[in-house]
This record gives sequence, C-alpha cells and structure tokens, in this order.
Amino acid sequence: MQFDWKLFLCAVGLAFVFEGLVYFAGANKMPELLRMMAERSPAELRMLGGVAMIIGLILVYLART
Repeated sequence: MQFDWKLFLCAVGLAFVFEGLVYFAGANKMPELLRMMAERSPAELRMLGGVAMIIGLILVYLART
C-alpha cells in the first residue's frame, strides 16, 4: 500500500479551510469563545478533543467505504 500524498495534502488543506472558516465567520464572537475555553478544565478539553477526533474518524471511514 502506497501513501497517497495528494489525498493527504487535500485533507490537511481542507482542515485548514474549515479551521479558518470558523475564525473568519465568527471573528466577533472568537474572544468570548476563547475565554470560555480557557475556563474549562484540561479534562473537559481532552474530552472535547477526543469526541471531535472520533467524529472525524467516523466521517473518514464512511467516506472511504
């Protein structure tokens, strides 16, 4: 099995697009959101990150099957 660099770069690029879209579209609300995130415990942030990764993996699995 060969590593598909083109697909990898497309995926990373798309991740940047979605990440940038949040900051671009919600620039006025971003300081408030960042304050709320800073008030969360590390365990809560890890849980949020874990859930996001699981959802992402499920979406990738569904897209590739």
